[in-house]
Amino acid sequence: TAKEIWEKLTQICDGNDETKENKMTVPQQKYESIKMKDGETMTEFDERFSVVVIELTSLGKEYSNREIELKVMRALPKEWDVKTMAIRESKDLNKLELHDLFANLKLMSSNWRQERKLLHQHPNRRKH
Repeated sequence: TAKEIWEKLTQICDGNDETKENKMTVPQQKYESIKMKDGETMTEFDERFSVVVIELTSLGKEYSNREIELKVMRALPKEWDVKTMAIRESKDLNKLELHDLFANLKLMSSNWRQERKLLHQHPNRRKH
């Protein structure tokens, strides 16, 4: 019957449960081990992280907003700890969307670069 043919084609294309698990292994490992790289911009990290999440989502893996955002914040270098703590305390991570988190991080990154540039241009100038 057409239904049986369709089910067989679906099984061939999608694979059985074991095949699905195997397809998810590499993206899951990427997700678990992802860290922002030295010299990587927040935009580049956003793109790289989003690709991994989209790949996992397409394979049926689901994460809450909170899980994804905490993962992003843990993946940032140590110098971001104070900034991510401020985000965790001031935002409801269950409602905050990933793109909004990255927008906040990009703004912080831009402000941070400008401050460092000003301090570099005027080394005798200090923040109060």
